Amino acid sequence: MSMDVVWLLIMAMAVFGCILSGVPVLLAIAGAPTLVALLAAAFGQFDLVFFQAAPQRVFGVMSNPLLLAVPLFVFMGLLLEKSRQAEKMLKSLTNALGGNQGSLALAVILVSALIAASTGIIGATIVMLGTITLPALLSSGINKHMSAGLICASGTLGQIIPPSIVLILLGDQISNAYFEAQQEAGNFAPDPVTVGDLFAGALLPGLLLVLLYAAYVLFRLRGTPAADRSNADENKVSVLELIGSIAPTLGLIVAVLGSILVGVATPTEAASVGVAGAVLIAASGRGGPAARLAIACAILALLLLVLRRAGVFGLEFAGGKIVWSGTTIVSVALMLLAFCLLLAAANSLLKKDVLIPALRETVSITGMIFGIVIAASILSLVFRGFDGDEHVAEVLQALPGGAYGMLVLTLLVIFLLGFILEFVEIIFIVVPIVGPIILQSDISPVWFAVLIALNLQTSFLTPPFGFALFYFRSVAPAEIRTSDIYVAVIPFVAIQLLALAVVVAFPVLATWLPAVLF
Repeated sequence: MSMDVVWLLIMAMAVFGCILSGVPVLLAIAGAPTLVALLAAAFGQFDLVFFQAAPQRVFGVMSNPLLLAVPLFVFMGLLLEKSRQAEKMLKSLTNALGGNQGSLALAVILVSALIAASTGIIGATIVMLGTITLPALLSSGINKHMSAGLICASGTLGQIIPPSIVLILLGDQISNAYFEAQQEAGNFAPDPVTVGDLFAGALLPGLLLVLLYAAYVLFRLRGTPAADRSNADENKVSVLELIGSIAPTLGLIVAVLGSILVGVATPTEAASVGVAGAVLIAASGRGGPAARLAIACAILALLLLVLRRAGVFGLEFAGGKIVWSGTTIVSVALMLLAFCLLLAAANSLLKKDVLIPALRETVSITGMIFGIVIAASILSLVFRGFDGDEHVAEVLQALPGGAYGMLVLTLLVIFLLGFILEFVEIIFIVVPIVGPIILQSDISPVWFAVLIALNLQTSFLTPPFGFALFYFRSVAPAEIRTSDIYVAVIPFVAIQLLALAVVVAFPVLATWLPAVLF
């Protein structure tokens, strides 16, 4: 065993030891490798010149236009959560489908899928599901294990159903890894891998997971009537009320995800549209003048879009400069009017104490994500300073089964890391190490990314550190013990692994839609 391998093992034990000891993850990921590198340098086993690349890596992260979509999507989801729009949708659909245990559980899954495609913030989703639906699930006669497992699992759907923060971060790393792999293979002009590819690739596997959840709960609860129907008539909602609560969110999903999938907007541009749409939805739900302003802004925006597609609206250019024709002047005036209406809607949220809390939490979450991203880049520098990439390549290439043997081992390692690490750390530690090696083969980068995303989703449910379990614990009653929650999620972890196995066996589930769209 070479000294490089010894130092790599010391670094790995130091990182995991710091994490398990309660040291903040950011400090553990960046601090432990730095200390090990300094110690190794004292023995002449590490060249500190590697750290000269750290500022460049930090600058690369902070100037990456793709990662700009992260705070925008986070802000969009928090606006919907703070404005209680997602809660209204959840209540109306739950009441509309409620009646027996199966339909009530199915309503939770369907609403979770819709929330996942519009927010993707699992903490807010699980807390909301636990607060609103847990009492209804328990009172209908569904046992505590099924209720807890259903809420925890449904709340994590936002990590695989696009637009997802997981897919955005994966898109950045998979793109870099694929480009590096193709250069190593002699292809210096590979087709780029975009976040749009990953969104399209994850759509069918995400829907497959929803169907598997639904099939499981309907099978477990088949033929069981609701235990408490005393409030059924009170809770009934009309079709118009149901449409009114769901239509804004569906419209936002179509605007954001649709614009990415049809290629008219980048993820960052679509996220900006999503934030504007979330502001209007949040303002319209408040009623009064704010609602009228929001509706007027939405109608004007749709009208401008239709006129733009018809070719009668837009700025006119000649020689690279704007021509101030009548069309240009009218276009600028209408865009300014729409912008002013949007500002007025945002101002109403400011007065209602919705905007500032959402901004504050967005800064906190975004800071955590980017802090871990930068810390992981420090770890990667030290790892490469010990020739870790070469040692990993030797181990992977010695596995039976070639590239697919590497893939299986990678998925197993990610699953095991999910017990103790968060998804951001796993993405920025594992993918840069194994991605350039695996993607030198004929393995599709989109398929590889979707498999990782499905695998990472289990990390939110696996004890003892699954974040979904902590969020649910915060709202669960005392009679549901932590051990009950751990037991409750086991069937749903098995379902996620089944979905992963299906996508492994049928790669077309991840590669067909991107090929059709792009």
